[in-house]
Amino acid sequence: MSQRPIYLDNHATTPMDKRVLEAMLPYFTEHFGNPSSINHLYGWEAEAAVKKARETIANAINCSPEEIIFTSGATEANNLAIKGIAEAYFNQGQHIITVQTEHRAVLDPCQYLETLGFEITYLPVKKDGLIDLEILEKNIRPETILVSVMVANNEIGVLQPLKEIGRICKKYDILFHSDGAQAIGKIPLNVQAMNIHLLSLTAHKVYGPKGIGALYIRRRDPRVKIAPQLHGGGQEKGIRSGTLYTPQIVGFGKAIELALQEIDAESQRQKELRNRLQKQLLSLEGVHLNGHPTQRLSGNLNVSIEGVDGAALLLALQGIVALSSGSACTSTTTKPSHVLKALGHSDKLAYGSLRFGLGRFTTTNEIDTIGQKIVDTIQSLRQATVQN
Repeated sequence: MSQRPIYLDNHATTPMDKRVLEAMLPYFTEHFGNPSSINHLYGWEAEAAVKKARETIANAINCSPEEIIFTSGATEANNLAIKGIAEAYFNQGQHIITVQTEHRAVLDPCQYLETLGFEITYLPVKKDGLIDLEILEKNIRPETILVSVMVANNEIGVLQPLKEIGRICKKYDILFHSDGAQAIGKIPLNVQAMNIHLLSLTAHKVYGPKGIGALYIRRRDPRVKIAPQLHGGGQEKGIRSGTLYTPQIVGFGKAIELALQEIDAESQRQKELRNRLQKQLLSLEGVHLNGHPTQRLSGNLNVSIEGVDGAALLLALQGIVALSSGSACTSTTTKPSHVLKALGHSDKLAYGSLRFGLGRFTTTNEIDTIGQKIVDTIQSLRQATVQN
């Protein structure tokens, strides 16, 4: 059997930690009850497991368990937050502010709302990927009902100044939503200190199972109203109907528990590996770092490479390393990354970009092996271009 490529695409998804799988397995077979079945032991077991996971996730972001609503993932959570707020607060205003570099799971719902008559302001970013807080404040209107700014960018890893954004939203009495899919378990999140009213989360970016996420919805100071987007059995306080997927929820809770136990040490370890790889790649002329050099996820490295076609580079590295040139959710499109375009990159430079997502299981040996291999491949492709 041939050796599998080294995995450096942890922003797309992470492998499930074996400890998470072990926690989940009994809830597929032995403890298979429906947590909504409150009249017998099987339901009680499932309900207790869901309650424990809900408490773990709530503690991770400093909210109450009742404020956690389980969803199928961050995409659903983002849609529920944006469309649910738009519908619930329609009579108060039809203006929403977001950012050009948001994930498609935020941008697409916003574009859908535009077809219904809402006005959406898409804030630009500076060359380092950060928003300008003054521009944010200047775009707030009396009819603005929501600001949606992600915690950590899924392509360039940039961390937006959430506390300052929350302060501005509080000043103008506007709801603040953030997509925390890439950030949960990697950096400390505190919805109280950051004045966040809605926060979207997912498990599969933090070594948990796919198909499970959550939306934090504030219940006091203020109590956030939200219109359900799924109707049915009335689960999750009627906000998100559907039978709760107990094994996935258990896995989500366990993944968060493990991530918080290791958050400081793992962040430092990944940062050192990232800097090691970055130094190697940036030693080449015409290789540029994308995004803020320090205000970013520890495991993220995104570079643009002059004189090399990104698709050709990925093809040359196929079978050696698994990585991407942008968001996994838009990898089938032929368009250049909207995130890199927002940074001011030309189409050509945006196409010649690579996103490295380091993770819990990335080793020093893998980084050294890949770093040298990529440098050699870039030089070889450049030489072939010159000769042609």
